[in-house]
Amino acid sequence: MKKLTIIGIIAVALSSCSSGDKKQDSKATVDMNPRFDAYKEQFILNLWKVYPGWASSQGYHKYDSVLTVPDAAERTREINFAKANLDSLKSFDISNLSDNNKTDYHMIENQLQSSIWTLNEEKSWEWNPSEYNVSESFATILNGNYDTLPKRLHNFFVKMNNVPAYYEAAMKNIKNPTLEHTQLAIEQNIGGLSVFQTDLNDAMVKAKVTRVEREKIEARALLAVKAINDYATWLKNLKNDTPRSFRLGKELYEKKFEYDIQSGYSIDVIYEKALAHKKELHEKMFTIADKYWIKYFDKAPKPADKLAEIKQVIDKISETHVKPEEFQSAIEQQIPALVKFIKDKDLIYIDPSKPLVVRKEPDYMAGVAGASISAPGPYDKNGNTYYNVGTLAGMPKDKAESYLREYNKYILQILNIHEAIPGHYTQLVYSNQSPSLIKSLFGNNAMIEGWAVYAERMMLENGYENNEDEMWLMYYKWNLRSTCNTILDYSVHTKNMSKEEAMHLLIDEGFQEKTEA
Repeated sequence: MKKLTIIGIIAVALSSCSSGDKKQDSKATVDMNPRFDAYKEQFILNLWKVYPGWASSQGYHKYDSVLTVPDAAERTREINFAKANLDSLKSFDISNLSDNNKTDYHMIENQLQSSIWTLNEEKSWEWNPSEYNVSESFATILNGNYDTLPKRLHNFFVKMNNVPAYYEAAMKNIKNPTLEHTQLAIEQNIGGLSVFQTDLNDAMVKAKVTRVEREKIEARALLAVKAINDYATWLKNLKNDTPRSFRLGKELYEKKFEYDIQSGYSIDVIYEKALAHKKELHEKMFTIADKYWIKYFDKAPKPADKLAEIKQVIDKISETHVKPEEFQSAIEQQIPALVKFIKDKDLIYIDPSKPLVVRKEPDYMAGVAGASISAPGPYDKNGNTYYNVGTLAGMPKDKAESYLREYNKYILQILNIHEAIPGHYTQLVYSNQSPSLIKSLFGNNAMIEGWAVYAERMMLENGYENNEDEMWLMYYKWNLRSTCNTILDYSVHTKNMSKEEAMHLLIDEGFQEKTEA
């Protein structure tokens, strides 16, 4: 008892000393969270003044009528904004911020540093002509439902005033562009003309604008169309004897990877992980393909090569697909089935009030991805999310067949899981609910893509399509695409991978159809 009493007295004494120290520490520690929260709020408001187009895409429509001209003065303004805010961040002791604010601090810092690096080091504004395209920002105004159509048309009209200056600045900026990005710029800008012609005309009819108003809008639209056409013609006729390679090279690639992905791994480690994962997937695919060889080929002799056997089984399964004219409607019909499965399994809440609209991929987006999501930002939570689907109209018959074999009965469902439910569409709905605007606005693309990839496997593991082996085989093929993309990306930009080597990787090791590859 004496010992315990003495220990108790010592403990109380130590506790008193400790609490006294804590009181002194608490007096010395300043809670920086209120000041940092105020800073974040002002930072975002200032951000939109510098990047009005980005603001509009996130549902902040105060600057919808503003089209910034991408000239040297604008680049200086962006750099000065980034440097000033990096200085502002230094005034905060990060150790005295909450965990949520620590994350926001690092996200802001990364965004600002990335902006400076992009403008001063990567300099894609010099060699990537496809960065210059106004069509999407104007289409966003017409497609919105955040204000009356007459008001949106007014913003559209005012914004058009800067289109000629925008493209004049673009032509001054471009030096020795890559051939690939030049061609993409021509196709996408020409594709975007419909926004200022058909789409604008339809909006004016719907808004019942007066004849006088129509004439004013049409006159300015003609100038915008001329500026876009002139830019495309200028690119077609551009004398470019020393085009820049589209390859970034290892130094730029490493830095871009650092800012874009923010991974704890280096690009070399990621590359080695991808190579190892490719082998793992091949083994899993072979197990299923070998099991089903008899079902599809009866007693025909098996190829000696494992990859050849996998490819033959995949080719056979891929024969089951929709017709070209049914591609988009098949996607639309699958969405309710995915929602029902998720509800039945109680996997995640899908908010029925958030509209998902399946549409033909706009021409100004063509040439990059066959399917994608265009989501509203955190300021426009109830805006339409568009599921952009590439069209097969006008595609040669053999190419269309190859495309449909790629997006066969099974892969088309995995595509919808990835892009829509519970993939990108669902994740972006939840992202908009974040109490931190910083997290919603500066979302990490590796995490965004990672959610969609995770969702694919999660659905299958919960019994989607009754755990059919064919579905799992096609899932592994689809998952192999992400792995091959990593190998491809790294190899193209840092190892001078040739087109022939790339096609071998994608077709012979990734089992992709030629059109997809």
